[in-house]
Amino acid sequence: MKRIVTVQDISCVGKCSLTVALPIISAMGVETAIIPTAVLSTHTMFSEFTCKDLTDQITPITEHWKRAGLGFDAIYTGYLGSFEQIDLMIKLFSDFKTEGSVTFVDPAMADNGKLYPAFDEAFAKKMASLCAVADIIVPNITEACFMTGTEYRTEYDEAYVKALLKKLAALGAKICILTGVSFEEGKTGVMGYDSEKDEYFHYCHKKHSRSYHGTGDIFSSTCIGGIMNGLSWKDASVLAADYTAECIRLTIEDPDGNDYGVNFEQAIPMLVERLSK
Repeated sequence: MKRIVTVQDISCVGKCSLTVALPIISAMGVETAIIPTAVLSTHTMFSEFTCKDLTDQITPITEHWKRAGLGFDAIYTGYLGSFEQIDLMIKLFSDFKTEGSVTFVDPAMADNGKLYPAFDEAFAKKMASLCAVADIIVPNITEACFMTGTEYRTEYDEAYVKALLKKLAALGAKICILTGVSFEEGKTGVMGYDSEKDEYFHYCHKKHSRSYHGTGDIFSSTCIGGIMNGLSWKDASVLAADYTAECIRLTIEDPDGNDYGVNFEQAIPMLVERLSK
């Protein structure tokens, strides 16, 4: 059985980060180790949430793992809250990366043309240094623009996205997958670039009428889980996009659905069925 370690925060209420990564990857038949970077009472969509930073625990955890001789088939990082945490992830990659293992970065820090309130452009450049040492990165268009110094556009064409992917690859990542790519009304999806093969890939599906917190984490977790199940990065991207869309659809149709996260649990049977084909 494959083993992943995922490094990101955990919200006690709210479907994002570790609270989706752990169940989704586990449901895909992959052992999932975690390093929580912080514990929050809820995710940041709520007001007056509490937060306990756990940066000082990362090194003791990883040093213990080294003494115990533990290894991982993939290292997957999500939301990181500080420059220090990014530096620690670069060291984690150096310490635990092996031939055949995968380093996978979701540079969760921005959306809709804006950085999250806790971050600035210097942080985006720092995140780019982590992406530079990753095998696969999965930014959205906003994050890609901040990391590459590209002007953010709400309207764009395929040439713009391809150029953005080339800039991401120039940072150092082997495979770059942009999420939230839309070339026509009512459609959204992903576009990726394999720098070693100089090869692009695009997949789109129906765009739902609502957006929810945590769907980027669901996509990333499903994508790396798919890769650990032997899927190519392209097939894993398709699976992740379809699963995320299904989670959103189920939430929209649920009269008791909440606005702080999607019903990813209800869609897990679909995910497992797709994997078994």
